[in-house]
Amino acid sequence: MNFFEHQAAARRSSTRLVLLFALAVLAIVVAVDAVLWLAVGADGVALAWGALVTVGVIGLGSLYRLSSLSAGGEAVARGLGGVAVAEDSTDPDLRRFRNVVEEIAIASGLPMPQLYVLEHDAGINAFAAGYSPSDAVVAVTRGALDRLNRDELQGVVAHEFSHILNGDMRLNLRLIGVLFGISMIALIGHKVLEFGAYGVRGRGRGAGAAIMVMIAAVVAVAIGWIGLFFARVIRAGISRSRERLADASAVQFTRQSAGLAGALKKIGGLPDGSHLVSAGDAEEVSHMLFGEGLEFGGWFGSLLATHPPLLERIQVLEPSFRADQLDALSRRWLDRPPHGLDEDLHLGLHAAPLLPPAGSEQALSAPTVSAQVGQPDIDDYRRAGAIGAQLPDALRALAADRERVISLVLALLLDARQPIIDKQVFAVGARLGKQMAAEVVHLRHQVDGLHPMLRLPLAALAFPVLRRRPRPQLELFLDAANAMVFADGDVSLFEYCLGRLLTVQLRESLDPSRYARIGRVKPGKLKAEIAVLLAVVAQAGHADPALARHAYLAGLQRILPHDSVAYAPSATGVLALEDGWVPLDALDPLAKRLLVEAITIAIGHDGRVTVAEAELLRTICGVLHCPLPPMLGHA
Repeated sequence: MNFFEHQAAARRSSTRLVLLFALAVLAIVVAVDAVLWLAVGADGVALAWGALVTVGVIGLGSLYRLSSLSAGGEAVARGLGGVAVAEDSTDPDLRRFRNVVEEIAIASGLPMPQLYVLEHDAGINAFAAGYSPSDAVVAVTRGALDRLNRDELQGVVAHEFSHILNGDMRLNLRLIGVLFGISMIALIGHKVLEFGAYGVRGRGRGAGAAIMVMIAAVVAVAIGWIGLFFARVIRAGISRSRERLADASAVQFTRQSAGLAGALKKIGGLPDGSHLVSAGDAEEVSHMLFGEGLEFGGWFGSLLATHPPLLERIQVLEPSFRADQLDALSRRWLDRPPHGLDEDLHLGLHAAPLLPPAGSEQALSAPTVSAQVGQPDIDDYRRAGAIGAQLPDALRALAADRERVISLVLALLLDARQPIIDKQVFAVGARLGKQMAAEVVHLRHQVDGLHPMLRLPLAALAFPVLRRRPRPQLELFLDAANAMVFADGDVSLFEYCLGRLLTVQLRESLDPSRYARIGRVKPGKLKAEIAVLLAVVAQAGHADPALARHAYLAGLQRILPHDSVAYAPSATGVLALEDGWVPLDALDPLAKRLLVEAITIAIGHDGRVTVAEAELLRTICGVLHCPLPPMLGHA
């Protein structure tokens, strides 16, 4: 499946989750009413109240747990004992981890996620958490850093990035909330058994009351086991299919299966496996992990397992691999456990390709470009390596500097014309102070010479540092960025889209649970918005009005083949897009694929797409949550 099909599948999984949740709640309600009827002969009114109270307890439990996760990925990572990885860390394992994630983020066109390490876990495991790419966290255990070589770590991280790209993270957080609610009655019963009888005696109510409380608690636990069973089955059923897809996507991303297979072999061959010991209730997050965080025994355990059997996962990657080979690896590693950094010395290094000249052109195929959305391959990783190598060290240091990152990102938005720069600098000074405005001007010459393909990756690397600034300062930053974009009505399309991309990503990171839902709207309901976007893109790519009109009509034919919307060049240029982003982002995933193809057709209708136009296409797709790799496929 491609990116858009993965997104559609994630939406269907969310619908399936709601249906399974409703069935689980119904089963628990029936069990509660059955107990009431058998124990006290409750009438219809009492049974109705029993059902209402049961649904209320489950619903409130789910709402409480979802509310506790509203901060997104970082809340999950901290809750599991994760420690944030500092941008300037000198630990070689952490530097290697950061470099691998940076390469994959650049290659996939995503903002750089926050990085965490579960320092006290010797097992090999990892997870991605968040509501959207803008608040995503990628975490690994210390065991993964110690035991995996670079290729294996890349395979694991690529697996987690596939969860970010395919819409699994939001589903995983919903699973935590929904399943917590289903388990509420069992949790209440356990707490009453633990503290209830002691509390009753402490109030002097006698042994009889204590016994009644204990009986009620035992009944609650028994009924609660229905909820626990459903919770585990739902978690396992949804997770296993997504994990298979993530394994396949990781191989597609890296174009080599040895790294991912090697990580799985080490999980199976090392004593600590993938077990978590410091994450508290590992069962609650087991569906989010790279490997099983808990071990279930027997055939019943296989029903509740959140991941396919380990040997099966390895054999999908290496069909000839046998169980006895895993035993042999296990015996060998007992005497000499592997160390990832040592193994890296034996890995070959691939030469990174050079970036194309800034003024070069290429031809694009719309289906090829849409197939690249969310699907980086080995060439994209090599280009990401080239991009990382060509980013000046001074700018990389600024992107990691918490105090200067704001001025760096604002410097990327400076116009080329001095009168507009003066207005932009004034806008920054009015909101963030004259010292910040002076720093932005000072950095202008460092960013002016950047290759067009380096601007978005630099902003992506700066993003996790930027989003850790205090919220009031981020609000002022967004206000300043938008003021820079709108300093003159004649705004370049790239500057506008970069400003819009920053705004979208930071808004999502500030209120992650509020944004980034998978859309359901069909193209026919957004004819006006689609027409405006295609008109702006056609104008940007074609100086000749007649060619721009033909490009617009060609793009429109791709997404709205049965509709006729007249070409109407916007008098306000790029500013006409302002009202269209939110409705366009709500398009159904498969409709977004058609929109990406329509934009590609419109921008490349003359057969020539410059690097700047290709970066424009990537930026628009980023605003619409359709991340593109750093280089687009040729026709």
